Amino acid sequence: MLITSIDQTLCIIYKKCLETCFVCTVSLVACYLPTMSHQTYDSLWSTAQELLASTLQSEPTQADAREQRTLLVTLYLRYIIISNRLSEVIDQIVQPQKRLLIRKILEAVLGRVLELKNDLVEADLNEYTHFGEVLSQLGLTPLHTQLVIPPVFKEERSEEIKYRREFIQTTLDKIGELGVPVVRQKMSNQEAVLIVQAHERARQGRLRAQFMKEIKTLKEKERGKPAVQGGEEISLPAAMRIQKVWRGYMARRATRRRKLQEMLLIGMIPHQKKESLEVTNNKITFEKRKLLQIKNSEDLDRLTKETKENLLNNQKGIILEQLGDQVRSWLYEYKEQTGKIPEYTGSERSTSRMLMSRQGTGTDSELSKSSSKDSKKSKSSAKEKENKENEDGEEETAVKATVSLFLPALTIHKDEYDETWRNKDESSNPHQDPYVDLIEKQETLALENELRRTVDDMMRTELQLLQEALDRDKGHKGKKPKKASKKMRRSGKKSKKKKEKDLTPDRTTESLFEELVSNGIIKLCPEVSLKDYIGENSYNSSVAHNIPKEPKICVGDLRQVIAENCILPLLTQQLHETTPLVKSVLLTGAVGSGKDMLVYAACHEAGATLFDLTPSNIAGKYPGKSGLIMLLHLVTKVARLLQPSVIYMDNAERPFVKKVPKSDKSDPKRLKKDLPKLVKNFCTEERIMLIGATNCPWEADQKLLAQVYQKFLIIPKPDYSSRFALWTHLLGEYNAISWQFDYSGVTKISDGYSIGAIVETVNEVMTVKRKLQLRVKQLSPLELINGLAKRTPIYKEEEEALLAWWTKAPMAKRRQKAVEQLLEMEDETKTKQAKAKR
Repeated sequence: MLITSIDQTLCIIYKKCLETCFVCTVSLVACYLPTMSHQTYDSLWSTAQELLASTLQSEPTQADAREQRTLLVTLYLRYIIISNRLSEVIDQIVQPQKRLLIRKILEAVLGRVLELKNDLVEADLNEYTHFGEVLSQLGLTPLHTQLVIPPVFKEERSEEIKYRREFIQTTLDKIGELGVPVVRQKMSNQEAVLIVQAHERARQGRLRAQFMKEIKTLKEKERGKPAVQGGEEISLPAAMRIQKVWRGYMARRATRRRKLQEMLLIGMIPHQKKESLEVTNNKITFEKRKLLQIKNSEDLDRLTKETKENLLNNQKGIILEQLGDQVRSWLYEYKEQTGKIPEYTGSERSTSRMLMSRQGTGTDSELSKSSSKDSKKSKSSAKEKENKENEDGEEETAVKATVSLFLPALTIHKDEYDETWRNKDESSNPHQDPYVDLIEKQETLALENELRRTVDDMMRTELQLLQEALDRDKGHKGKKPKKASKKMRRSGKKSKKKKEKDLTPDRTTESLFEELVSNGIIKLCPEVSLKDYIGENSYNSSVAHNIPKEPKICVGDLRQVIAENCILPLLTQQLHETTPLVKSVLLTGAVGSGKDMLVYAACHEAGATLFDLTPSNIAGKYPGKSGLIMLLHLVTKVARLLQPSVIYMDNAERPFVKKVPKSDKSDPKRLKKDLPKLVKNFCTEERIMLIGATNCPWEADQKLLAQVYQKFLIIPKPDYSSRFALWTHLLGEYNAISWQFDYSGVTKISDGYSIGAIVETVNEVMTVKRKLQLRVKQLSPLELINGLAKRTPIYKEEEEALLAWWTKAPMAKRRQKAVEQLLEMEDETKTKQAKAKR
C-alpha cells in the first residue's frame, strides 16, 4: 500500500510539473527514473548485437541466390528480427551517444534487409517471398517476421511534418469559400454532456411532478375512509410506520435500479476500461523516457559545441604542428631511403593519413593494384559468362546475389560497440548523461581530419618548392604546370539527365505549395498506420522459380511488401541511394480491397507529402498543353523540395485505355505521354515515388503500363484467417459484445467479400443507438449478415480477368519463360533416354 501511494503521489506531481515547467519536469524525471529500465534496454541491445555478430559470421562471400536460397532466407529473417529489436531499443533508450550508434546500425540492417529481399525476388521471380519451411526449422511464427517500421526516422522530422500538416489545413480553411467545404469546429465532450444533462434533468423533473400529483390525489381519497375501531386502532400507527419505512426502502432501491438502467441506456454512464496500475505506470514511464531523451540530446549538442570550441582555441596549433612534424619526418626518411621525393597527390582519403598508415614503401599501392586487378578480372569473367549465355538465348539458371554495400558498415559499427559499450561500467552514470571523454575523442578525430587537409596543402607547396630547387641545382628546366582543360573529354560518359528549365524561378516554395494545395493537387494525408491494415501472414513453403503454380498470398504478405518497397526506401536518404531503386508501384485489386488505405499508410509511415494526379482530380485544372507542362513542372519541383514525396494516381488504367467512353469528360489521356518521362526522371538522389491504384487493369495497354510502373502488386482476396482477424478486431472495440458471439460463422459467411465491405458493414450496423443498446440487447450475427448482404461481393469473373491480366505482367512472363525452359529440358532428356534404349 505504501508503494502504491508513493507511485500515485509521484504521478500527480509529474502531471503538475508538465503543466508548469519543462525544465522542472526533466529534473524530476532524471531523479525518479529507475536505473533498472536502463539495464533492461541495455540487455536488449546486447542480445541484438550478439545476434548481429552471429549473423555477420554466416554471411557468404559470394552466393548463388537460387542454390543458396535457404541461407539467404535465413539471413533475411534474422535481420528482420534484429531490426525489430533495435527499433524497440532506440525508441526508449535514453543515452544520446548510444542512440546515435543504434541509429546507424538500424539503418544499415534495414538496408541489408532490402538487399536480401531484392535477391530473393530475383531468385523466385515473385514479389512475395514464402519461407514456411525455414520458419519451421528456426522455430518461428509469421508474427516474428513482420517487419516493424522504426518510428525514430519519422520522429527526427516531426516538426517539419507537423508544420506541413498545419500549413495544408490553414490553406484549406482559407479557400473554404471557394468550394472546398470547411470542417466545422467539433463540440467538446464536456459541452455535449452539459446539454444532455440539462435536457435529462428537465425530463425527470416533469416525470417527478406528474408522479407527485398522482400521490397527492391518492392521499386525498384515503382521507375520506372511516377509521378502524376497537383494539386495531391502537396497533395501526405502529404498523403504518413499519410499512412506511419498508416501502420507502424498496421504492428507493427500485428507483436507483431504474435510474442506473436508464443512464446506461442513454449512454450517460459509459463503460470505461479500467487499466491496471502497472499499465498506467508503464505509460508514464515511457513519457518520462521521451522527455529525458530530449534533455540528454540537448546536453550532448551543448557539450559537443563547447568541446569543439575548446579544441579550436587551445589544441588547434598543437595538433597542426604535430601533424606537420610527422609528415616531414616521414618525407625525410623516404628521401633518405630512396633518394627521391615522393609523390604527394590528393585523393578522397587524406594524403597524410594514407602515407602515415603505410608500413613500407609500395606495399599499399601494390595491394590496391592487385585487388583492383582481381576485381576487374572477376567482373570481366562475369560479363563474358553473361554474354555467352545471352548468345545461346537461354536464361541464366544461376543468379548471383548482389554485393552488399552495408556489410562493411555493420562490421565497423559492431566493432565500435564491442570496443566502447559492451563492457562499459555505467554505475557512475545512473541518469545516462553524455560521456565527455567520448565527445573529446570524437571531436579530436574530426579536428585532425580537417587539419590534415591544411597539412596536405602545406606539404604540397613545400615539396613543389623543394623539387624546383633540386631541378635548378641539377640544371633542369622546371616544367610549366598544365592548365586544366575546360573542354570535356569526348570519350568520357556524359550525364544523360539534362537540367530542366525552371518555369517559376521567382516564386518561393511556400507559394508553390499553397497553389498546389488550393488546387487539390497536394492533399492532407489521413494518419493511418500500416498495422491498421488487418490481415494474417501466410505460412506457405517456397516454390521454385520454374514451377508454374505459385503459392497463395495473404493480406499480411502484402503488408510486408508495401513496407519493403514503398516505405523503407523513403525513410532516409542513404537507404534510398544505396538500396535497389523502386521508382513506381501499381496496386491492383477489387473495389474495397484497401488500395487507398495502403497509399495513405505508406505516406504516413514515411512522413511523405501526398500529390494526387488522379485524372478526375486534375480535370479542368491547368488546361491546355502549356497548363499541363506547368502542372508537371510544379509537381516535380515541389516534390523535390519537400522530399520524401508520393505521387498518387487512382484509376491508373484511365490514361492508357484504348477507347475513352463518351460519358468520361475528365480527359484521362492527357498524361499518357508525360507519365513515362516523369518516372524516368526520378533518380537515386530524389526520394520520389509514383504509386498507382486500379481495380480493372485489363482495360489498359499492357506495354504502356509496363513503361510507367516498375512493380505490379496484386491485393489478394482475404482468406479465412484474415477475415477472422478482421472481424475480431472490428467488433473487439466494443466491450459489451458477448464472448459467446459466433465469430466463426460470420467469417465463413463473409467469404468472397472484400475488406472494405466488411468494414462498411460494421460501421453501418454499429450506430450510436445500437452501441447504447448493447448492454440491454446483445449483438446478433444475423444483424451483420443482413448488412453484409447489401454489399457487392467479388465475383468470379472479376478474379479470372485479374488473373488473365497478371499472366501478361513482366514478372509473370519471366516466370513463364523459366517454366518453358524447364519443360524443354525435360523433353530433351526424355528423347535422349529413348534413343539410348533403342
